[in-house]
Amino acid sequence: MTAGAVEPSTDVVPRKRRGTELFLLVLALLVGVGAYVAVGIGYSGDVPADVAWVAGGFVTLALVAHVAVRLLAPYADPVLLPLVAMLNGLGLAMIRRLDLDFAAADQTTFATQQMVWTLIGVIAFVAVLVVVPDHRRLQSFTYTLGLLAIVLLVLPLLPVIGQEINGSRIWIRIGPLGFQPGEVAKICLVVFFAGYLVVKRDALALAGRRFLGIDLPRGRDLGPILTAWLVSLGVLVFQRDLGSSLLFFGLFVVMLYVATERVGWAVVGTLLFLGGAYFSYLTFGHVEARVTGWLDPFSDTDAYYQIVQGLYGLGFGGLIGTGLGQGDPTLTPFSYSDFIVTSLGEELGLTGLMAIIVVYGLVVERGLRVALLCRDAFGKLVAAGLAVSMALQVFVVVGGVTRLIPLTGLTTPFLSYGGSSLVVNWAMVALLLRISHFTREPQPLVTPLDAGDATQVVRLR
Repeated sequence: MTAGAVEPSTDVVPRKRRGTELFLLVLALLVGVGAYVAVGIGYSGDVPADVAWVAGGFVTLALVAHVAVRLLAPYADPVLLPLVAMLNGLGLAMIRRLDLDFAAADQTTFATQQMVWTLIGVIAFVAVLVVVPDHRRLQSFTYTLGLLAIVLLVLPLLPVIGQEINGSRIWIRIGPLGFQPGEVAKICLVVFFAGYLVVKRDALALAGRRFLGIDLPRGRDLGPILTAWLVSLGVLVFQRDLGSSLLFFGLFVVMLYVATERVGWAVVGTLLFLGGAYFSYLTFGHVEARVTGWLDPFSDTDAYYQIVQGLYGLGFGGLIGTGLGQGDPTLTPFSYSDFIVTSLGEELGLTGLMAIIVVYGLVVERGLRVALLCRDAFGKLVAAGLAVSMALQVFVVVGGVTRLIPLTGLTTPFLSYGGSSLVVNWAMVALLLRISHFTREPQPLVTPLDAGDATQVVRLR
């Protein structure tokens, strides 16, 4: 090959990475399918009759996702897909376990619907990999996606299509289809925040006054964070959704800190959050009720029955749990969605629940690793935002059901029943894998020109 030419890559890493991903995926599927079988054996002593089509369907979907990554993003992180497949499988097994009690009581069951939503989630996963061949193209849609996020947040407030469920107005219903638009708004906001901060980060990184060794931002630069604070308060007031309000504002503050590397923004964000939380506690009855239930749920076991039952379930599970299919998790209301963490804690014990949290920690760590290694600022912020979004959501959910913080009502990613959350989380992972592929893909090797070739180039010019 002549000097100065681009050499074709002989990298064999993709083959090894795909082998690693397939091996980890098989282990993840064994955990999920094994949990599904254990549920039937623990509940009735028999292997579930539908294990063949459920296990076959879930394994097929996971392999479809693996093949899509292999073809469309061969250099992507090999650990992310197996981790989320394991979480999805565990969630499906736990929902099936709850269905056994629901069916015995002639109540609605959810496992079949969750399997359908898993199918749609994998379709969304593949669609993102196809439609977004280069994540940097999303930067040109920064303000379009920001506007779309606002529209999605406002939709549940509209008459006719907006619905209030369990005290929160965060759903829309069009015919038989119910959907939570705030979940999609989460991705739109991540892209919008990333695109905005890439352009404005130099101005926002300028320090104002120094206080207690911390460089605080300039007063003239407080507009964006104040706007995000007001929007989050609007979600809290009009939609009565404490969890989404906390998630959106926390996401913006963390991305602002990542973009500017100024601790002062984190300090300002924390102060605004504390001020907004105290104001909300004094002003809005539903926030006061959440705080009271957090501080002393046993003061009114009827009003805070859900929290109390969840705590009893965790206590009953103890260190190693009652075993899959052998507890009573359905005694807790919404044990299949908001409180699926306590259901898992009861039957898998503290040990199993800690293992699940570790899996979430690995998902977040791999996302932050993608952000750390990404070569462009926009991709770095998008990856960090997606990882932080999942970390905040898991923290808010687990902290709420264990009384570390007030209960918020968010779903647990990949575990809880719910189509909106599951589909959007699969799409988020696909976007992370797309950025990871771009980050890990080797650059073409270019050999330098020698003196003779350089002379020829000069003469040709």
